[in-house]
Amino acid sequence: MPSHINSQTAITGKTALLLGAGYVACHLAPALLARGYQVLGTTRSPEHAEAIKKGGITPLITEDLRDSELKKAFKKADLILSSISPKKTPDENGFYDPVLSVLRETGIQASWIGYLSATSVYGDRSGQWAFEGEAPSPSLKRGIARAEAEIEWIETLWPVHVFRLAGIYGPGRSPFEKLKNGQARAVIKEQHIVNRIHVDDIVSAVMASMDAPNPQRIYNIADGHPAAPQDVLDYAAELIGVTKPPRVGLDDESVSKMARSFYREAKRVDISRARQELGWAPKYKDYKTGLRETLKAENC
Repeated sequence: MPSHINSQTAITGKTALLLGAGYVACHLAPALLARGYQVLGTTRSPEHAEAIKKGGITPLITEDLRDSELKKAFKKADLILSSISPKKTPDENGFYDPVLSVLRETGIQASWIGYLSATSVYGDRSGQWAFEGEAPSPSLKRGIARAEAEIEWIETLWPVHVFRLAGIYGPGRSPFEKLKNGQARAVIKEQHIVNRIHVDDIVSAVMASMDAPNPQRIYNIADGHPAAPQDVLDYAAELIGVTKPPRVGLDDESVSKMARSFYREAKRVDISRARQELGWAPKYKDYKTGLRETLKAENC
C-alpha cells in the first residue's frame, strides 16, 4: 500500500514524526501542536488515518518503512517518537527493531528521539522494586523483544530516550465498559500486583524529557503505586455503581493464555529517576485518581 502525505499540508517548520500513531501518540499530538510542531503519524489503515487527521496529525499511510515519502519524513523530522513493536529476526532466534535499519539508511537530523518500551523488560522481581540501573532479565517473549530493541536504539548513539511504560489506561482504555457488560473477571493470584500509568502522565513525561534532554537515558514511567488487579476492578465497579466482578483463578477457562502470562511476573516499578531528572510527577498518583478522571472523560 503506498503512503501519502495530505497534499494540503507541506512539511515545513518544526516537524514531529510519530512512528505508530496509536493510543499514546494520538494523546501526545495536541501537546506537540500547541508547541508549533507539524505532527506526522504513520498508520497502516486508511480508516485510522481519517481518525488521526481529526486530532491534527498528518497521516502517512504505509506498510513499508522504506517507502520514499516516509524516508523524506525521516530526514526532515526534528523530533521522532517510535512505538512500533520489535519484529522477529529472519531465523526467528531473536528480535530487532524494524525502524532502525531504515533510519540508518536515510540518516536523521532529529535533536530528540523517544522510544516507547515497556516494564516487561525487568522480568519477574517477586514483587520487589525495579530500577533502571538494573540489568533487564525478561522471561516472556514480549519483554525479551523490548529489551533487545532498547539495546539497538541506545547503541546508535543518537539522542535516544527510552521510556519503560507500565500498563497504560485512560479514556477509551479502561475497565468500565467490560464491567457494565458483565464481561469483567478478577483473576486472583496471591500477592500479585500490577503497575499502571495514565496516558496523560505519559504525555507529560515525554514532554518533560524534550525540555531536559539526556540522550541514551532510560526512564521508568508509572504512577509509583502498584496495586492488585482486583482492587482496581472493584474500585472501578464502585465508581459506576455495578456489582464487583466475580473472582476466578488462573486456571479458569475464561482466562486466556495471554492473560495468564501477565501473572507470571510481578514487580514494583520505581520512578525516582524521572522525578529527579525530569522534574516530572504523575498527575494521577494512583489508580483511584486516574480512574475517576477517566470516567469523567468517558462520560463527556
